[in-house]
Amino acid sequence: MTGSVETTGVERLVLASRSAARRQMLTDAGLVFGLEDAGVDEDAIKTALKGARPDELAVELASAKALAVSRRDPDAWVLGADQTLAFDGGLVSKAGSLDEARTRLISMRGKTHELHSGAALAYKGTVVWSGVGTARMRMRDYSDAFLDAYLKAEGEGLLACVGSYRLEGMGAQLFEAVDGDYFTVLGLPLWSVLAELRRAGVILT
Repeated sequence: MTGSVETTGVERLVLASRSAARRQMLTDAGLVFGLEDAGVDEDAIKTALKGARPDELAVELASAKALAVSRRDPDAWVLGADQTLAFDGGLVSKAGSLDEARTRLISMRGKTHELHSGAALAYKGTVVWSGVGTARMRMRDYSDAFLDAYLKAEGEGLLACVGSYRLEGMGAQLFEAVDGDYFTVLGLPLWSVLAELRRAGVILT
């Protein structure tokens, strides 16, 4: 378990995500929660939902994660989350190597893309709420020298990030403007999630 503030003492919350950023957000917000890897096949879900809007796909992925864990632990409130990146008419996935990340970031510099952070809350094997937040991210026209320094400084940790950047790190220097809330960029529509957890009685109102 992690966090510092007790919930109602009756309801348990489980985060079905491996994201360190999401864990940190919930911890910083004072929540107590467990962690469980959903173990879903994200690629299979994306293939099955080919043609879905990026924001819809983010919610479907989040729902699949929440459901997978809820079916194993039906008495817990399970929060699933996922993020999609839409750019130039298509979806961008996590880079497989730093070389791939460099090529992608070169293609995105000076342009705008959208991040969609989906979340879903499941209980007793049923999704009882879902939502999505969207942020429009405008990258600056950074130099090759900066990009190389950035990739060297951040290293392979970037491969866990859908856009090959962490806004909470040196990746902040890649951008000139962001239209959307900070938590959505990090991977969770936090305000909406907290409101639903209060409504459900999982955290204090």
